[in-house]
Amino acid sequence: MKQRLAQLAETFGLDDKDVDLLRAVLAPELEGGERATIGSTIERTRGKRDDAGLRARLWWGSTLVDGGLILVEQTKLPFLERTLRVPDRVVMHVLGHDAPDPALAPFLVAARPPRVGDPTALAAAIAAGAALCHLRDGTGSEGRALAAEAFRLAGIDALVIDLARVARDDDPGAIASLAAREARLRGAAIVAGPVDALAAEHVRRFARLARRTVLHGSTPWDSAWSDEPPYLLELPRPGVRARAALWQAEVGTADTDVAEAAAVFRLGPEQIARAGAAARLRATVEQRALDSDDLRSGARALNGAALERLARRIEPRAGWDDLVLPADPLGALVELVETVRQRERVLDEWGLRRTGSEGRGIKALFAGDSGTGKTLAAEVVAGALGLDLYAIDLATVVDKYIGETEKNLDRVFREAEAVNGVLFFDEADALFGKRSEISDARDRYANIEVAYLLQRMESFDGVAILASNLKANLDEAFARRLDAVIDFPLPDDESRLQLWDRCLGALAPRAGDLDLEFCAHAFELSGGNIRNCAILAASLASARDGAIEMADVIHAVRREYRKLGRICHQSEFGPYHDLVRT
Repeated sequence: MKQRLAQLAETFGLDDKDVDLLRAVLAPELEGGERATIGSTIERTRGKRDDAGLRARLWWGSTLVDGGLILVEQTKLPFLERTLRVPDRVVMHVLGHDAPDPALAPFLVAARPPRVGDPTALAAAIAAGAALCHLRDGTGSEGRALAAEAFRLAGIDALVIDLARVARDDDPGAIASLAAREARLRGAAIVAGPVDALAAEHVRRFARLARRTVLHGSTPWDSAWSDEPPYLLELPRPGVRARAALWQAEVGTADTDVAEAAAVFRLGPEQIARAGAAARLRATVEQRALDSDDLRSGARALNGAALERLARRIEPRAGWDDLVLPADPLGALVELVETVRQRERVLDEWGLRRTGSEGRGIKALFAGDSGTGKTLAAEVVAGALGLDLYAIDLATVVDKYIGETEKNLDRVFREAEAVNGVLFFDEADALFGKRSEISDARDRYANIEVAYLLQRMESFDGVAILASNLKANLDEAFARRLDAVIDFPLPDDESRLQLWDRCLGALAPRAGDLDLEFCAHAFELSGGNIRNCAILAASLASARDGAIEMADVIHAVRREYRKLGRICHQSEFGPYHDLVRT
């Protein structure tokens, strides 16, 4: 115990008077008896050394109290009557046991070798005496492993803290204090992050923890976090080739499957490891070889629920065969999918990225009348990429108060960049409308809102699809920022026949008098309208437990015409006009 106390004194910079006070407070913890108070501790220690400054050594700001070696309790009592206690973690350390404090243990993670990046530059900075370092981490969490490895190369143990585990009810300040004490007890440095979600005052606490601290996160360093400038280093997100190698190491499946997953899912090394484990588990449970669907499923499983509070998540089920479109828009959709898959190779390896402020995101506009298949096409594109579709709910975004819409949209974009998905803005002209002449303050702020969206869309790194029935209402400045504009025309006779056939499905029973060719030729309806008619006709047939008859279809068309404000002319309904029910 003497040796441990001596080490403790050296680590925390305690002098003989501090050690005497610590021994006095420690005695009841080791030998039993009445708990020490400030008064009894001073009295016991004064017999050895008469010192008027003993009170200050048991007050806030002292090494003993601020270092977490002595806790002052019952602070509402008069000063000398307040009780003192040595925390259990310190008591156990003195006795030779070094398990971490249970309050800190949930946030500690084991250091592992980094999968990407070179730790030598950071190790050199640490060896040169850098007390505080900030590692901007574009990989998700690899900065943690890189920092721990840098300390290892410098001959220093590291206490690694995962701040992503800090819940809303946790006190980051208390965690910082526990971490500082734990690091000093172990003679270790501190690696903590990601710091992005913490308030500035809590980041400042972590920045002041010890002589050697590395903080990491995805956002740039904020000068408000520390009075002392840190050593800054950036760990970029791994490119497509590096991700393919990581996937290959995790799952060892076919090169083509790995290449597709690496191109579409912009994951960090730790995320790839977790996705690979989920993919292997899925294949094992189903007792088959691992394939590309398993990789997609494993990657999608990493998407958090934060974006789902702002958007509706749609797991794509539609495929290319479900689309009924002319060759030109269909080909444009295929090209859009390939643009997403090849974007990193084209922008980074082939050097086609124009400016540093320009994001790697892909933005497309789907324009056309209601019911022409824009939402279905967005689902097909997401499905072809193996991504989830997130439909933005305008009710959660648009706010009547000035500036709130921009804040909501910024949250949407930030959360979207943290998941692998396709962002879908339906009725996009409500958000991305043309800027107008300024006649009052409201016009001015509306224009600022659109200008903000223009900038945010340009810096967005994900995949965003805008859908609009009123293409002409969109601000012209969006055209330059869009990677694709795809027009969805109303279907012609041949397309309507396919739509009628597909909407009625292969399983629903059909009566012999069903004349879909007449429906396709006579009724100029969009795909969405045809689907509504098919569902109503099938419901009528199912209600009487029979097959779908022409009378059911005609009645459904009549209902759809009424919704659209159209009149049922005899010339349109021809020989079936008598089937129109009143």
